[in-house]
Amino acid sequence: MESKPKKLLDQVRDAVRLKHYSIRTEEAYVNWIKRSIQFHNLRHPSEMGAAEVQAFLTYLAVKEHVAASTQNQAFSALLFRYKEVLHQDTR
Repeated sequence: MESKPKKLLDQVRDAVRLKHYSIRTEEAYVNWIKRSIQFHNLRHPSEMGAAEVQAFLTYLAVKEHVAASTQNQAFSALLFRYKEVLHQDTR
């Protein structure tokens, strides 16, 4: 019997735990990834790339007025998603 593939956020949680990151990091990464997907009208991240990441980070800085460290955390979460979960080159 074939099992269904895990949902993206469950894959993120698994990858974070595999790397032994803290539960707070896991929560933050899942939150940023979820927010970026919602920002892009629920498009799957595999359909998006650098332009969409930049658009989301710009939105956070310009419209949400987040601190640079917050923007860096969001960027780290999105980078983690592409490298560790989707196994896509981020260049």
